Amino acid sequence: MSDPTSTAEQLFDKALDVAEKHLEAAMKEGGALSGYVAIAMIEAAVNQAVEETSHEDVADMLRDLADQIEADAEEGSEED
Repeated sequence: MSDPTSTAEQLFDKALDVAEKHLEAAMKEGGALSGYVAIAMIEAAVNQAVEETSHEDVADMLRDLADQIEADAEEGSEED
């Protein structure tokens, strides 16, 4: 029997690939506004995710993402 966590991670990785492809296309289309487009995509994605799941699920995922960003930043500053 397959590991449900592994399957969920694989599905998330596939979803992330799709999202990144569309984000890159949107940023390219946005040209000089690409930085704003990226942030707007985050907001749009959060709003849609809340409709698909719940405020609590999205808030938990965003906290996890923020923790990952902070950890990556700390690792990057240690390497400098």
